[in-house]
Amino acid sequence: MADATSESPAQPREGGDRDYRDTVFLPETPFPMRGGLPQKEPLILEQWGDLYGTLRAERQKQNAPLYVLHDGPPYANGDIHIGHALNKTLKDFVVRSRFLLGYDVDYVPGWDCHGLPIEWKIEEQFRAKGRRKDEVSKDEFRRACRDYAGQYIDLQRDQFKRLGVTGDFANRYATMDFTSEAAIVAEFHKFKNSGQLYRGSKPVMWSPVERTALADAEIEYHDHVSPTIWVKFPVTAMSDDHPDDLLAFRSSTPSIVIWTTTPWTIPANRAISYGPEIAYGLYEVTAMEEGLEFAPWAKPGDRLILADKLAEDVFKAARIAAWTRVYDINPSGLETAHPLAALDSGYGFSVPLLAGDHVTDDAGTGFVHTAPGHGADDFEVWKAHGHHEVPDTVDPDGAYYPSVPLFAGLKVLETEGKKTGKFGPANGAVMDKLIEAGNLLARGRLEHSYPHSWRSKAPIIFRNTPQWFIRMDEPLSSKTLGFIRMDEALKSGDTLRETALQAIDDTAFHPAAGKNRIRSMVEGRPDWLVSRQRAWGTPLAMFVDKQTGQPLHDPEVDARIVKAIAEHGADIWFTAPDSDFLGAHDPARYEKVEDILDVWFDSGSTHAFTLDPRLPENGYTGDRPAHWPADLYLEGSDQHRGWFQSSLLEGCGTRGRAPFKAVLTHGFTLDENGEKMSKSRGNTTDPLTIIKESGADILRLWVALVDYSDDQRIGKQILQTTVDAYRKLRNTVRYLLGALAGFDEAERLTDLDQFPPLERFILHRLHELDAQVRAAYADYRFQDVVRPVLEFCAGDLSALYFDIRKDALYCDRPDALRRRAARTVMDAVFARLTAWLAPLTPFTMEEAWTTRFPDAGSNCARVIPETPTKWKNPDEAARWAGVQKVLEIVTFGLEEARRGKQIGGALDAWPKVFLPSEANALFADLDAAEVFRTSGADLIVNDSNVITAEIHSADYPKCARSWRRVPDVGSDPAYPDLSARDADAVRYWDQTHG
Repeated sequence: MADATSESPAQPREGGDRDYRDTVFLPETPFPMRGGLPQKEPLILEQWGDLYGTLRAERQKQNAPLYVLHDGPPYANGDIHIGHALNKTLKDFVVRSRFLLGYDVDYVPGWDCHGLPIEWKIEEQFRAKGRRKDEVSKDEFRRACRDYAGQYIDLQRDQFKRLGVTGDFANRYATMDFTSEAAIVAEFHKFKNSGQLYRGSKPVMWSPVERTALADAEIEYHDHVSPTIWVKFPVTAMSDDHPDDLLAFRSSTPSIVIWTTTPWTIPANRAISYGPEIAYGLYEVTAMEEGLEFAPWAKPGDRLILADKLAEDVFKAARIAAWTRVYDINPSGLETAHPLAALDSGYGFSVPLLAGDHVTDDAGTGFVHTAPGHGADDFEVWKAHGHHEVPDTVDPDGAYYPSVPLFAGLKVLETEGKKTGKFGPANGAVMDKLIEAGNLLARGRLEHSYPHSWRSKAPIIFRNTPQWFIRMDEPLSSKTLGFIRMDEALKSGDTLRETALQAIDDTAFHPAAGKNRIRSMVEGRPDWLVSRQRAWGTPLAMFVDKQTGQPLHDPEVDARIVKAIAEHGADIWFTAPDSDFLGAHDPARYEKVEDILDVWFDSGSTHAFTLDPRLPENGYTGDRPAHWPADLYLEGSDQHRGWFQSSLLEGCGTRGRAPFKAVLTHGFTLDENGEKMSKSRGNTTDPLTIIKESGADILRLWVALVDYSDDQRIGKQILQTTVDAYRKLRNTVRYLLGALAGFDEAERLTDLDQFPPLERFILHRLHELDAQVRAAYADYRFQDVVRPVLEFCAGDLSALYFDIRKDALYCDRPDALRRRAARTVMDAVFARLTAWLAPLTPFTMEEAWTTRFPDAGSNCARVIPETPTKWKNPDEAARWAGVQKVLEIVTFGLEEARRGKQIGGALDAWPKVFLPSEANALFADLDAAEVFRTSGADLIVNDSNVITAEIHSADYPKCARSWRRVPDVGSDPAYPDLSARDADAVRYWDQTHG
């Protein structure tokens, strides 16, 4: 970067009579080279005060168009981490850049407050005091949760502000605010009243550790080693079209073989599924492997029914050495005994064979053990064949119910003590009983991806339990539309899935690949499970008719519920008597539902009470917000199955479309080696530490430089690279501030014809960059703002413009046209750089702006200055592209001459440059010596297309002020040691400084 001290003509010539240093116009600025950001940034924050309020007030006076960024709420349970910093900084880029582009920006930071992590923390606090959760009233427990979340809202708010995030913090939202809870309940009532809500008993993902159902968005997958078993189900009956001897007792009863990784589900088996298109055969074992250290469970004469494609794999697992395929088998019409039937009459029922499209012959045996209470496919195929009773075998704690034969009370998963989250004795006990019954064919172990709760990190199970669901595929009936506003609902005949898919197609995604990702998720997702069996959350505040099992539809009851929650919070639902809500209805007839809503329903409803106009003083009114939907939702890519999707479904289910026009997603932050960050591994990067040591602008510049659409990396070395980029940027601004000291309107040039070619080129680059920056901000391509601007600073400015114009800036007299043109252009550069970079490095740009204009208000309040179309000059740009090719060759020659001690510096040189006529024409109205930064230069046209340079010494006296060696040194008798230009400048100096 250019610096005021590099090759400065500030020293007097040796032996001269006068020291000319005072007459050289060196850059002057109090803007320091070192940023000192950790100390300065808090002071700038104080100066800003309510910056967001100020910006909105100014834009509203200007009748600026409204732009809404809706904040996806972070969870209020700890200090911010690097993911928070990335997310909030990107949002701040959006907010500040939209202000910069002239919008009135609505951005209300919010917090997600309900849910298990806080609930667990409060449980721990009560246990530490010797009190179990069931010994604490729900009211006291919920108050403790509320207080805990409130502390972290305050903490994170201050940390976000320190990061430079600007928004309506004074009116922040939280899902636990009374009015928020009331609004969430009102949104839930819309689903209830439209007929989209139903109670169903089906297998759901269940966390025994957390004792609650989980949704897809709450699941993550980890490698897990499971036991695998091959189990024989003896055939007991067949239809007429099977071979007559299938059940003839020639050697043994044939068995259908299933394979599973969940032995604990065998007690819940009620059927076996087969694939109608799969080829099956009856196989007879003829020999076992020899020399085994254990006795295999199979034996010669056993007859097994398997998918032909998988038979050999099964025989290998069972140590079967030889076999005979007897004939084809059609599983249709077969029935089997339960494999534990011989041990307990409780398993004495028949197990039918059911055709299922979900069965493949890719792995296993070609048959699927079907436990309708513990698997979605199992449940669906069971129901599809007319079966309605689904057995309950495992309780909420992950233990077999007392009614389960042989295994009552055994744990599938441990939920207490040091083994919490580990698989309990159930798997082993089931395998032991299968061996005892003679129906275990083989067993092994398999490492595979297994679902875990993202909160507890413990494995989950599929468990049949009554829950509340929102329908994805049932068309909305016109009969139910009277319960909700007609303009806020799905249209009659539409399904939620169809409406959501259309909304996805109508949404702009950044990057575009996000559309296909969320679309595939919505296409295949099950009905929305919205109920949870916990304490801390927004309740499914409704009553169910005990006679019909249907929710109560009464607008007056709903209104009383919402009003009470808005005044007292959702706690009132658990403490007030039912009669307070039911009015004339008989409380004895109704069941109060005390489950809480899925927290994704909470956050998915936030659009309903945060988008303008917000009326917290009036509670939730149910009126459609004035600016709905939001212009943008911005979160991590994991939210395609989380907040983006729950918001999409909530908006589509209540208003017939998504609550957003566009969705922007970012990747995850990894360490420098591309590894996932983990406190246990010690490879995390703390944003608060970065801010404390280097400043928020360093962290913000890192965010601007990375490709946020993909996973990013951060660490000490990467941050050092960011610091280096920041220093170059800061030095550019510092040089401009120094060069512009004392610049005023009287000095400004306005006639473009008066500007030299170099200035016209820089003005063209400003015009070009301005268009790029505006387009990049409009499309949220922040990398495409900062990188071209940094390249402009390092290349066009520092390496070319500043270096060439240094002599004119320092040594021309102040009223010289060339110097005035240079300072006019530098003023234009400064005005745009400080605006372009204000959203990305707001503290540094604010410091620079107020250093020059202390009384001009905040830099953040500016819009990008309009760049005149007349600055566009592609011909000048093409000319300077050619000039710089010549300059590179001359500069290389000067460096060689300097290293060979032929010259001391460029001003000691007078190069001869040989170039073709086309290249020579580029210098038609240019001073080649000025371009080369030499004392003189001779351009010589040759017939070759090759450009060469000979470096000669400048054999003229050295000007004591500018150090140029030129023929006119001494031409002014009043200043015999100066060139004519410098003599004129010093005479001006002497006259004006008396």
